[in-house]
Amino acid sequence: MPPSVGDGPGRRPGARGPGWTTLEIVTSTENTENLFDLVGQWLSLPDVAETLDLKVTRVHALISEGALIAVRDAEGVRRIPALFLREDRVLESLKGTLTVLRDAGFDDAEAIRWLWTEDDSLPGRPIDALREGRKTEIRRRAQALAW
Repeated sequence: MPPSVGDGPGRRPGARGPGWTTLEIVTSTENTENLFDLVGQWLSLPDVAETLDLKVTRVHALISEGALIAVRDAEGVRRIPALFLREDRVLESLKGTLTVLRDAGFDDAEAIRWLWTEDDSLPGRPIDALREGRKTEIRRRAQALAW
């Protein structure tokens, strides 16, 4: 049965009863607006596969396993921030950090935005601190976001 669209907040007349809600779909371009400018350099999944010397299906598996995250660009192509890779491998501290951000309620676009947003108390961006090997500090900050 489809969700209701009845009376009440977020509903239109014709509700099926309490507990039914209207779902609002947010497109990837609404959710990732300006994200591509913030990050700058992105890689498509085939580019990631080539850089890591893997098959594209393995890159999909890394995303499914939470070792990488990707967002869709305006054309619907899934892209990964280039700084998630270091030479021919995934940034070692990334998977655990992404797990902490997900546990704090962040979706993929929000996690990327947080990693690329300047923090005067660091100073700098969390992604740069991760690349410098300061994962404990960044994960502590990410855990605090959940409270």
